[in-house]
Amino acid sequence: MRVVAIIPARWGSTRFPGKPLAPIAGKPMIAHVWEKASAADGIDAVIVATDDPRIADAVIGFGGEVAMTRSDHLSGSDRLAEAAARIDADVVINLQGDEPLVRPADLAALAALMRAEPAVEVASLCHAIDAGEAANPNRVKVVRDAQGNALYFSRAPIPYPRDVAVARYFQHLGVYAYRRAALLAFSTLTVPAEECAESLEQLRFLAAGIEIRVIEVEPTGPGVDTPEDVTRVERILAGL
Repeated sequence: MRVVAIIPARWGSTRFPGKPLAPIAGKPMIAHVWEKASAADGIDAVIVATDDPRIADAVIGFGGEVAMTRSDHLSGSDRLAEAAARIDADVVINLQGDEPLVRPADLAALAALMRAEPAVEVASLCHAIDAGEAANPNRVKVVRDAQGNALYFSRAPIPYPRDVAVARYFQHLGVYAYRRAALLAFSTLTVPAEECAESLEQLRFLAAGIEIRVIEVEPTGPGVDTPEDVTRVERILAGL
C-alpha cells in the first residue's frame, strides 16, 4: 500500500497573501510542514500541490516535490483531488500548509490506521478542549460513536452542556487520510444543507453515509491564520 501526503498551498489568502512562504525561524512555513510530513513513519512520499510558481520554486529549492494545479479551485479538497488523480497512491493524507507545528507521530498514526483497517474510507484527528474553547465557532467540534467514527461536526459546542459536569468536547483537526476512491468521489457527492450552514466540507461524507474515523491525539500547537500568528509559532518552536 502506497501512502502519499499532499499539502495544498495557494498564494491567494484574504487575510494573509503569500502565507505558505511566510518566514518562520529562518525558513518558509511550507518547508516546516513538508519536513514534518517527511519525518512521519508510514508515509511514502510528500507532495506540495500549488497553482503558484513562487511556491513551486521554493519547494523545489528545499528539495520537495511539486504538483501544479489549476488556479480556479473553490476549495483545498478540489486542489487535493486534482493532484491525487495524477499520482500513484492508495491512500492520500491531506495536510494543510499552514500547520507548521503538526507532529509526525500524529500523521504516522493516520497512515498506520489506513494500513491496518482497509474498511476505513476516511480518517482524521481530534483532541480534547475545555468548555471555553468549545464556545469558539472557529474551533470545529466533533462527537464520535463507540468505534471512534464521527457522528457530527459543528462550529457549535456539541454536545450541548445541559449537565456541565459531564460534558466533554473534542476539537477536530483539519488533517485527513482518504482512500483514493473516496477522495476522487468527493466532488460528485451532493452538498447537504448542513455543509452550507456550517461551512464544513466533511459533513458531505457523513450525509452520503461515508464514515469518518477520528483518532484522538494530544493537543497540538496553533496553525497560522494571520501574520500575528507567525510570532506565536516562532516562540513555540523556540521553546519560549
